[in-house]
Amino acid sequence: MPYTQIRSEHRGAVALITLDRPDKLNAWTPHMAEELADAIGTANDDDDIGAIVMTGEGRGFCAGADMDATFKTRIDGTDPGENTAGGSGGMPASVDWIRLIRDSKPCIAAVNGPAVGIGITQILPFDYIVVSESAKIGFVFVKVGIVPELASSHFLTQRVGWGRANELMLTGRLVSGEEAVAIRLADELATPEAVVDRALEIAEQMAENPGPMLRMTKDLLMRNAVDTDLDAVQARESAYLRECWELPEHHEAVNAFLEKRPPDFKAAKMRAE
Repeated sequence: MPYTQIRSEHRGAVALITLDRPDKLNAWTPHMAEELADAIGTANDDDDIGAIVMTGEGRGFCAGADMDATFKTRIDGTDPGENTAGGSGGMPASVDWIRLIRDSKPCIAAVNGPAVGIGITQILPFDYIVVSESAKIGFVFVKVGIVPELASSHFLTQRVGWGRANELMLTGRLVSGEEAVAIRLADELATPEAVVDRALEIAEQMAENPGPMLRMTKDLLMRNAVDTDLDAVQARESAYLRECWELPEHHEAVNAFLEKRPPDFKAAKMRAE
């Protein structure tokens, strides 16, 4: 798919995806979502890529949905994308964003500027969020007469707690990058000049680890974090553990440790194939 609203490039073992509508602060459209889904899927299928970083071009990360291209178009009687009425949270019906992100290789957001509405909710299910000191984040849905989407009422509560999630979503106020980290909405603060480099550094550290185990661990964190049935929690862990015992990446890690050398997970996988 040719991209017109994003860019995608390799930075070593990391795919760097950039929202690329700087004249509109990278305002989101359904077509942008399709391009993002394609770029993430392509990265997931590439054995040379171990993690994904997403950021924005220019001075903004994502200023929310493009008012004219989404809400006004819908009000005027036209679906703004590929069957967004049949999709989830305004996404095209072909894009299951939450499943895509949670089933993906590690995803890190580098929030380099304003991130409001879907600009923030689309990254709440990411594995790590680095924010710039210049970032402004807002859950502004009530201010435009709609409700939150993309399971953000779940993910925000998981990140910041019940009371703070209510306060952020019911006021729609903007949060600075520094406050976002203080309330655990984001995970790390960086200067505007360093936010992307820091996200890439974290992504590279994750990408060094074996892919199957990264994705299994993501699934365990997602499903077990909210499950109070500890027998079910352990059953999921045990099922994945038994699967790991048979995989070449585990064998390579053990052999490398015993032989006092760095593991080569890619070579081990190729040998097994």
